Amino acid sequence: MEPEDPNPRVSLRQIATRLGVSHVTVSIALRDSPRVSAALREKIKKTAEEMGYRPDPMLHALAAYRTGKSPPAIHSAIAWINAWQRPEELRGYREFDLYWKGASKCAAKFGYRLEEFRIDKQMNPHRLHQIFQARNIRGILLPPHGPYQPDWKDFPWEEYSVARFGRSLKFPSAHLVTADQLTNTFVAVSKMRERGYRRIGLVTFETDLDPRGPHFTAGFLSARELLGDAGSLPIFRIEEPATKDLGDRFHEWMKREKPDALLSTVEHKILLHHAGLRVPEDIAVAATSILDGGVDSGMDQNAEEIGRVGFLLLNSLINDGSRGIPTIFRQILVEGSWVDGTSLPDRRH
Repeated sequence: MEPEDPNPRVSLRQIATRLGVSHVTVSIALRDSPRVSAALREKIKKTAEEMGYRPDPMLHALAAYRTGKSPPAIHSAIAWINAWQRPEELRGYREFDLYWKGASKCAAKFGYRLEEFRIDKQMNPHRLHQIFQARNIRGILLPPHGPYQPDWKDFPWEEYSVARFGRSLKFPSAHLVTADQLTNTFVAVSKMRERGYRRIGLVTFETDLDPRGPHFTAGFLSARELLGDAGSLPIFRIEEPATKDLGDRFHEWMKREKPDALLSTVEHKILLHHAGLRVPEDIAVAATSILDGGVDSGMDQNAEEIGRVGFLLLNSLINDGSRGIPTIFRQILVEGSWVDGTSLPDRRH
């Protein structure tokens, strides 16, 4: 005879009986469905916690399998906030467009629709909050931002689950998903060395205050330290905004340092044109992002996967009832994949 379980599992029907509602109402409320009012959802969640309710993982897996057999109905929107001064520029970047596509596809699998909201003179953060409340939007995805940063000081972040892409957005400091820039840069240098290059020069941003710069630089310096690099070329850094003498400085740097290949984190075509250099005839080039880097050799940052993981992170926050700016900050890093191309010929042959 098996011993009796000292902590029998609390059922949905027991929670429903205590509250005087149906077990179906309890089930969908615990999944944060907007079909149940916010007040009742919170009451059900609080009662379930007090009673010690824990989901049955086997039943949850079975339900996921069943719902996966047919597409779920769209029952709510997830907000994608575009605060670029020229909103069309955001998805003009192929990386960021794939963030959208990855997040949108994944959201649809869970019954959500990803919807873009643009911040401008007519749509300020306060007005945005009013719209979100009226439409019962509880989740926000923040894509990378340009130089313009909205004034979010009066926006009630504590009422929303929030996830962001990349490190360019200085506020709010929500959990984020981004490319693993440090590892990607290390891999890129390793692959370039495998192809016979030794004097590899990094072209990147000016300062470690730039959220993009230190991770690329750290990966590059780590690779150089561990793998060895003849001559240890100084890094060529680009200011933002760029100064008028940028092209001349780059030309002089190329003549002085004589790299045999460049690894670039920026769109470098103008610099090479100014220096009168052709790719790959005069200089071999790889990019930390082949989608937006202007060459076909380098790292595929797996941007659609970044978008997918971004939504999964947000969905987990929604289901957990986690709102506002976190006290413990999380970063999810997605590794990229090396891609061989014509801009970096193999010198071993």
